[in-house]
Amino acid sequence: MINAIEIVNKSPLLADVNITLGYRIMDSCSDVSTALKATADFTQRADCYIRSNTFGQPAMAVVGASSSEISIAIARQLSLKMIPQISYSSTATILSDKSRFPSFMRTIPNDEHQTAAMVSLLSTYGWNWVGIVTTDGNYGQSALDHFVSQASEKGICVAFKSILPQSVTSQDVCSAIMQTARTICNNPKVQVIVSFAKPTHMMYLYQELKNQTLTAGQSMKTMRRVWLASDNWSYSSFVKGNITLDDIGHILGFTFKNGDLSSFSEYLSRLEAAGHDYIRNNTFMQEFYMQLKASNDSEETELVSKAVNRLREHTYAGTIFSVEMAVSAIAQAVASICRNRDCKTPGKVQPWEVLKALWMEEFKLRKKSYKFDSRGDINLGYDVTMWRSDGGNIHVHNVVAEYHPQNNNFTRTNHSSTQQLQDLKHIISKCSSSCVPGKFKKTAEGQHTCCYECINCTANYYSNNTDMDQCLSCDTNTEWSTDGSSSCIPKAPLYFSWQDGFAVVLLTFSALGIFLALLVSALFLHRRDTPVVKAAGGPLSQVILFSLVISDISAMLFVGRPNSFQYKARQVLFGISFTLCVSCILVKTLQFLLAFQVDPEMQEILRRLYQPYLIVSICVAVQAATCVCWLVLKSPFNHVIRHPTSLLEDCHEGSYLAFGLMLGYIAVLALVCFICAFKGRKLPQQYNEAKFITFSMLLYLISWLLFVPVYVTTSGVYLSAVEMVVILISNYGILSCHFFPKCYIILLKKEHNTKSAFRKNLYEYSSKTTDSVSVSVVTNCRDGTSCTSLHRGSIKHCLRRSTSI
Repeated sequence: MINAIEIVNKSPLLADVNITLGYRIMDSCSDVSTALKATADFTQRADCYIRSNTFGQPAMAVVGASSSEISIAIARQLSLKMIPQISYSSTATILSDKSRFPSFMRTIPNDEHQTAAMVSLLSTYGWNWVGIVTTDGNYGQSALDHFVSQASEKGICVAFKSILPQSVTSQDVCSAIMQTARTICNNPKVQVIVSFAKPTHMMYLYQELKNQTLTAGQSMKTMRRVWLASDNWSYSSFVKGNITLDDIGHILGFTFKNGDLSSFSEYLSRLEAAGHDYIRNNTFMQEFYMQLKASNDSEETELVSKAVNRLREHTYAGTIFSVEMAVSAIAQAVASICRNRDCKTPGKVQPWEVLKALWMEEFKLRKKSYKFDSRGDINLGYDVTMWRSDGGNIHVHNVVAEYHPQNNNFTRTNHSSTQQLQDLKHIISKCSSSCVPGKFKKTAEGQHTCCYECINCTANYYSNNTDMDQCLSCDTNTEWSTDGSSSCIPKAPLYFSWQDGFAVVLLTFSALGIFLALLVSALFLHRRDTPVVKAAGGPLSQVILFSLVISDISAMLFVGRPNSFQYKARQVLFGISFTLCVSCILVKTLQFLLAFQVDPEMQEILRRLYQPYLIVSICVAVQAATCVCWLVLKSPFNHVIRHPTSLLEDCHEGSYLAFGLMLGYIAVLALVCFICAFKGRKLPQQYNEAKFITFSMLLYLISWLLFVPVYVTTSGVYLSAVEMVVILISNYGILSCHFFPKCYIILLKKEHNTKSAFRKNLYEYSSKTTDSVSVSVVTNCRDGTSCTSLHRGSIKHCLRRSTSI
């Protein structure tokens, strides 16, 4: 402070107004009562001057004190006279309350920012299980309260709090320190301890920790911890006593921002060079020098060097910078007042005027501008230091990071500091191990939130981060998860896929059916003038083959991922195409009914009604109308069935009534075909289709009758395959029964595929039929006249039937 005052007295700032600053240094002796007496002394001197005009200038401002307890005490006294007080080291948050301490200011941030910086550092390294050691009093209690409040917001738990008596000479200090050391030893999981204690307390605590560790027969490594040192003792290297830093562990100190120490270093050098003569007018230095002389028998020059070296050892960069700012602020305030008025006459300037100027004016120090905020603080952040040992020496000024309160973050100063901070990441200070993804924390009732057990997330729940308080739910519509999952798994889409082995088999049969139908169609076109092809229906056979191709194509639409076109087209294509097929077969079976009609009148009526293409068109039109109404009113749609681990994409028929009507209509036509064909089963063998039609329709009806219960009771991927199989059975049944026998005759029995062979076969059939009728008539008749008449009638009937065939 003396150096700072001498510098500003020589500066142009005060020289321009022809003013210098004087000072009185009062020792508080770290005691509130002593500080209050000293404060009363110079405030009473000011009162004496006002009454008697016999003393010098009254005190216009106070710099100090260092500890918050003393600053709080004297701030109440100074606020009565509105004498500005600027502290360089008192950090208690309560002092920022301007309603209670209107004249108090400081050149450092309050403890609220220091504890926030500590909490931020703990959070950065994941240390959430810490202990606190603090000193009783305003400073310690304020720091403790703010730290606990801010730590809880970040999920950091305080394992224990040890509050030491404020006075180092108290009778309770020893027992309190012993208990604190015992608590630390009994909590091995607490590897990080935050300390707001006094330096002397920390020295005693380290010694007690060593004693208890050795008494317990444990290695000194067991007492190692990470210590977060507040500004109260972060520069006090003497606290280690006779213990090595390696035994203590890591000490991270939070210090005020450093400034340029070159001016103070030069000042100490001048003191050392000038010797005793330089301190003749400096009462503080004289007292310091006399104490050294009383305890040493050294020569004068040697004593001076010892005195200066002692000062160098106790040089705290942050404190020096804060003191220089305090003096510069007062100088700026005085200069602004004295530019336009007489300040040399005692009593012309009042303390409250200086206080007002301090609030209003910016001040400069080494070309940088500073200003007190609305709470009277100057918050420049903190330097984070890491103590390191160099042989027997401890270096406490090793700055490894800077804390910026505006952003609540740290920046590292250099590469070497980065490496030192990296080493701290291997230290774990947690009550419970971290819960890995897939687990969540479960805290027992009454325990700290940091003490928990890790429980697996249940099915369909997950946790994707460490130490999650609860598991997150999967979207069960599209996702799933097993027990202990760290993420959700998308549900696999299930459908009758093209890659499915069964689907490949069915598709092969579909493709083969199309190929065979086209091959038969080509053969029939090539031999269209032969009796076998004509007997098979001629052009109608081509229509049947075409409908079978379309039906096989519709079967293919049952494979693959369902889409809008697919699930609407497949049933309609099958329904109309197979209706077309059965309608053509129905026309052929009606020929048999017409040929075997005994009643001549009924036969004539049927002959007139027999219009093949009209009948086919009407039958197909009815089915088409049914399908159109189905698509318009309630068409099939994509239906997703949600299983625990998959999504079954299925085609919902929309209206099962319409679906049933479509299949039922075909079944009715097939039944009519079956009845008509059954009547004509005794036609000539080489050209008789009735047996084959009967068998194919019977196969169709049986397969679709079996389809209904299977379709109703089946679910899953292969539901589509069920209908596909039935369609293919129906198609192959018609292809095999209607066309393969014809192909056999055309290709391998060519001698039967001639007109002469056809007439011969028909004649033999007619003759056989005539004989059977004659026998039956003779057997049943009694008189010859009637028999002859019946005999002739029967022959005529057979001939007429043969002609029809």
